[in-house]
Amino acid sequence: KIQRSMEEIVANETPPTGAFGKTWEVHKFGGTSVASAECYQKVAAIVEEQLGCGLAEGYTTPNKHLAVVVSAMGGKPKVTDLLLSSVKAAADRDEEGVASLLGQILTKHTVCLAELDLDVDVSELLKGRMMSDLNDIRDILKTVSLMKWQAARISELVSGYGELWSAQILSALLEARSKSRRAADPGCTHHRFVYLDARRVITIDEEAIENGAVVWQVSDSKLGDVYGAERAKYEDGGDSSFHFIVTGYVASNTEGVATTLQRDGSDYSAAIMGRLLQARSISIWTDVDGVLSADPRRVPHAHVIGEVSYNEAMELAYFGAKVIHPKTMVPAIMSSPQIPIYIRNTFNSAFPGSRIYTSSTTHTDRDKCVCGFSSIENMAVINVEGTGLVGVQGIAKRLFGTLESIGVSVVLISQASSEHSITFATVARQADDAKHAIEEEFRRELKQNHISSVDVKAPCSIIAAVGDGMSQTAGVSGRFFTALGDAKINILCISQGCSERNISAVVWQKESTRALRAVHAAFRLSHTTVYVGLVGMNEIGDSLLKLLEAQRSKLRDAFDIDLQVRAVADSGSISDLITLKNLDDKYSDSITIQGYNAATGGALLLGAPASSSVTFDTSCAEEDLTAVKSGGMSKICDYVKSEDIPHSIIFDCTAEESVGTKHAEWLGAGVHVITANNSALSGPEELRQAIRSAETAHGKQSAQYLREVTVGGGLPIVSTLRDLLNSGDSIRRVDGIMSVSWSYIMHRIAPPPEASNIVDFDEESTSGAYSPRHSMSPKSHGDPCSFSAAVKEATGLGLMEEDPIKDLSYEYTARCLMVLAIELGVDKDLDVERILGANQSAAVRDKAFEDIAPSLDALMVERVAQAAARGCVPRHISSIDVKSGGIEIKIADVPSSHIFATTPPSNECVRFFTARHRRFPLIVQGPSAGVDSTASALLAELLHLMRTKVGPRSGTLSRTGSSAVLT
Repeated sequence: KIQRSMEEIVANETPPTGAFGKTWEVHKFGGTSVASAECYQKVAAIVEEQLGCGLAEGYTTPNKHLAVVVSAMGGKPKVTDLLLSSVKAAADRDEEGVASLLGQILTKHTVCLAELDLDVDVSELLKGRMMSDLNDIRDILKTVSLMKWQAARISELVSGYGELWSAQILSALLEARSKSRRAADPGCTHHRFVYLDARRVITIDEEAIENGAVVWQVSDSKLGDVYGAERAKYEDGGDSSFHFIVTGYVASNTEGVATTLQRDGSDYSAAIMGRLLQARSISIWTDVDGVLSADPRRVPHAHVIGEVSYNEAMELAYFGAKVIHPKTMVPAIMSSPQIPIYIRNTFNSAFPGSRIYTSSTTHTDRDKCVCGFSSIENMAVINVEGTGLVGVQGIAKRLFGTLESIGVSVVLISQASSEHSITFATVARQADDAKHAIEEEFRRELKQNHISSVDVKAPCSIIAAVGDGMSQTAGVSGRFFTALGDAKINILCISQGCSERNISAVVWQKESTRALRAVHAAFRLSHTTVYVGLVGMNEIGDSLLKLLEAQRSKLRDAFDIDLQVRAVADSGSISDLITLKNLDDKYSDSITIQGYNAATGGALLLGAPASSSVTFDTSCAEEDLTAVKSGGMSKICDYVKSEDIPHSIIFDCTAEESVGTKHAEWLGAGVHVITANNSALSGPEELRQAIRSAETAHGKQSAQYLREVTVGGGLPIVSTLRDLLNSGDSIRRVDGIMSVSWSYIMHRIAPPPEASNIVDFDEESTSGAYSPRHSMSPKSHGDPCSFSAAVKEATGLGLMEEDPIKDLSYEYTARCLMVLAIELGVDKDLDVERILGANQSAAVRDKAFEDIAPSLDALMVERVAQAAARGCVPRHISSIDVKSGGIEIKIADVPSSHIFATTPPSNECVRFFTARHRRFPLIVQGPSAGVDSTASALLAELLHLMRTKVGPRSGTLSRTGSSAVLT
């Protein structure tokens, strides 16, 4: 129930300002709200809540008077539909059909009355009235059957009976509940509920306009007479409160003949009653929580808008949003003072809903200049083009006059200042008629080639952005069309009025859902959904999956990005694929580490990162979240790519060449690739060229290939190189320690003489920020060890490739150098084999490490001693000389005080010698290994990509420990 405090109740007791010196509120309940006996009880409870019944002992709001407008019973089937079908059946002389339809109507209401458990006398009275009405309907339908004519006037008369019955049922129910309450507490206010047939009050002039215009003066006079007569019946010394239960939809014309208010007539009835009663509010109770920012069937994260202006609601309604019909708002706007309209949910009455009034959330929050998006489907765009249109007066008049003459409604018009073409949109079913009529009207101009063509494009959709806040706000159109462009949506035509309240774009209908989601997220009305696939559940993949889970809620809050992991492949060679069980776009599930392990039968590994605040939902089994599908890596794109989601990403956490061969294919499908696997960029020239082509296949709309982690792990080596080149610098040479495994090994067998002093200084001078107790720090180890022992330590720490020979033979380093060579443009006629051929290692690739370990130990002992004799230490150094194109990998003796000598173990150190940094090179140094660090760098790549799509709301990305954390 709606909870209100005593202060709120007292605030409601304002001096009467409405009709008859009373304070009035109008509440309208639609067909879904009165679809069954249970629904009627909900409505009755809501009405009583509005009156304050039961909030406090003996406390009600006697000064508040209600007018409750009711539609016919809804549900399946709707009563109004049954009545209209009976008229059609009668016109077809289908007597059995008529009998069946009227029988369904009687049964529906009889069952409802029985379940309401009203007094027998009341129930029988209502049944008797209904039987009498049904007999009248049968007499009318006999006339229809004789004439074989389904007259509009007869259909209107018959279709209005449903409201008469539902209003009488609700009135009787409320009266019964009021009497019961008064019997239990004689001191409480006696609320009387009076059934009012709106045909006694609402009068329309059907000749004024197509749908009739309310004759306000006559209707007001009739209301006064009705109020006086009904009030006199129940006069009881002032201890009762008087309320109307009004039939919706029906009215009378100026001749006193029954008619209806046509489409959304019950809402219109409520607005008319609101103006006649000078009500302080009009509440439309339906089956949705309020005015939504978009169609929730197409935009799952659409939300209720708290406040909407009349103008915004008009625009949304005209463009197909199921908000409220524009004509419903007219009486509220015409009233003095204007009346706010509330959209509420009968089945969620505690929710405040939306208020339609003079103000809007777009007035108070400039960051939300757009309140919502709407669309119209099944449209056609017609383009009339030719040189004969330029500067010729009367062309537009002839064009639109022709359309008016055949009853074609124009929804949108677009014309360039050159006047070379006129484009307009209409409903698709009228497109052919419109085209033929235009060609007939302009047949002479077409024959003389003054008009070159009349083209039709269908089916199309119109996407409309609506918001009062767009006026005088720079960049709105830019954001709107950028979002469509990023989603790869082709725009057929656009339109915007000078009021700046509506921006409309016509797109192909098959792309309309993706377009709606893209613009909805661009204006921060929902999160930008990103579908994610992950290949490689090694230590890096495991850490990344945990990190994505831990950071998901923070990324939603700070960046408006919702990362949904949809598919995970264990490796490139496994034929199975772990996917979500429920792949419906309406849901926002994401594969978690628990869900992955539940699907694969694996044990939960290390849990979420220690700094994570994520909690696992144990209310449902994780096996209900994920499923095992066949196809493996080759099918992952099918689960990540969606026509309705503009952004899809695949992470490659492997080092497998078979996975690298898929990169170009994924890019070609429009999926961004973020890779720690450098095998593709260091692979054959054909594969590298395929990746280049895929990166530029669609211009700026091409999928991006993010490769920062392929060199230096978490260090910004590739981005630094690009920044130098893009800023106009000229790179002469890049060199450094580019292998974490070699960095660790060489530091262990030949630490710099003063390494412990450096550690002591850092520990003392950093106020605890530096910790030497990490397993990879110099102080954590004792004396230097043998080469083979250092290799085993590096392998145990996860610094080596699964096959250590790949590191020791320089293969991994050669692949990193190939990536840098591509960035520097010196990769022509270059490949890994050529680099390795010119740079021989003591570790031979076709031999096992155990077989060569003794000889390597001896070789390195001798090498360390020779270097020490000269005051040096050996280090693994790689370099690219841009001018000569030379690439070198070697173990070099460097002075003990050199930065290469003092670079801590498992750290990389890369120097950039440029035209601007010639004497003192630009240096990038730091730890690049460690699974958490690499996973963090991969996530940072994703954020870098998405920041160009959605700007951050708040927060920055920083690194704490080994994980990306938003602060």
